[in-house]
Amino acid sequence: MKVIISGGGTGGHIYPAISIAEEIKKNNKDVEILYIGTKGSMEEELVSKTDYQFRTIRVKGMPRRLNKKSLIALRELMVGLSQSKKILKEFNPDVVIGTGGYVSGPIVYAASRLNIPTVIHEQNAFPGITNKILSRFVDRVLITFEDSRKYFKNQDRVVLTGNPIRSEILTVNKEEAYGALKIKKDRPFIISFGGSGGQKSLNRAVLKSMEEFSNENYQLLHITGKKNYDSFMEELNSMNLKLNEDIRVVSYFNEMPKALNIADLVITSGGAITLAEISSIGVPAILIPKAYTTENHQEFNARSFMNKNAATMILEKDLDDLNLFLVVKDLVMDKMRLSEMRSNSRTLGKINSNALIYNEVEKLINK
Repeated sequence: MKVIISGGGTGGHIYPAISIAEEIKKNNKDVEILYIGTKGSMEEELVSKTDYQFRTIRVKGMPRRLNKKSLIALRELMVGLSQSKKILKEFNPDVVIGTGGYVSGPIVYAASRLNIPTVIHEQNAFPGITNKILSRFVDRVLITFEDSRKYFKNQDRVVLTGNPIRSEILTVNKEEAYGALKIKKDRPFIISFGGSGGQKSLNRAVLKSMEEFSNENYQLLHITGKKNYDSFMEELNSMNLKLNEDIRVVSYFNEMPKALNIADLVITSGGAITLAEISSIGVPAILIPKAYTTENHQEFNARSFMNKNAATMILEKDLDDLNLFLVVKDLVMDKMRLSEMRSNSRTLGKINSNALIYNEVEKLINK
C-alpha cells in the first residue's frame, strides 16, 4: 500500500495526520507513507522525527480580504497544484488523506481530479475553510464532532470517527500514576493548561487564584506553556505568596496521560486534540476557548461539550471578572454534577477512533 498524508500549520492538524499514519503502518507492515508539507514548517520538524518520507510543495494561506497577498497566495497555489500533480504521478498512491490546514488543499484536490481515492479528516466542530472546500471533491469526510456534519453538503460521504488519540491515554494504571506523580487521593487534583503553547488569559486567572488553591488544600498542576513560564514565575514571585507543596507550576509536562487519568477536573482551552483525549477517559472540564483561533473554532468545540453537559465554558472576555477558584470549588463540591459531567464526557469520547478511521480508508481502497 502507498499512502500520501498531508496536514499542516498547527499541531491540531499535524498530530492527527501522524496518528493516522501510525494506525495504517500498524495494520500494513509494508506500507509506504509520504507526508506532504511546506518547507521549514512545523510539519517538517515533526515528521523528521518519524521514518516517513517528506516532500514539500509551495502554498500559502489565502487572506480573508482581497489584497496584494491574495494574488501571491493564488500564484503559489497554482505552483503547489502543479507540484502536487507531479508528486502524485511519481509516487502513485493508493489513497491521499488530508487533515486540514491550507497545505493539504493542493495535494488532496489534485488527487481527486486524478481519480485517486481521497479522504479528509476534520478535527473541529466548525470546519476549516480548506476542508469545507475539499469536501465537495473527496470520497470521504471523517468528522470528530457530530455538530460539524451540517456544514458538509454530501452527507452520504460524511462519517463520524472521532479524533485520533495517543494510545498511552488509554493504558494508564491509575494506582501507579498516583504514586509516580505524588498525588494524594484525599484532595482534589486540578490540572490547568492552555494547550501546547499556553494561554495568557488562563495564566492570569490562575495567578489571581493561586493563594486560594493553596490555602484550601487543593492540588494544582499548572502548565504555563514554555514561552510564558518566565513571566509567570516573575509575577508569582512578586506576589510573595506562601504556597504549599501541592501547587506545581511547570512550563511543559511530559506525563500528561498519567495526570489526565487521575485528575478530578481539567481547566483548558478548546483544542480538538485535548478534547478528544479528555473525553476518551471521561474527565470533567472547564473550557476557556482561545478567542483568536481561526474561525473561532475552539468556541464551537467548547460549546459542543457544554451543550452536552460534559464541560462548563468561560469565554476569555469574561475571565477577568470571575474568580476561577470559586468556579472550580463549586464544581468540585457538587459531586453529583461532576459525576454527570464525567459520564457525559466519556459518552462523547471515541476510544477506537484510530481504528474507525483506518477502516474507512481500507474500505475506500478496496472499493
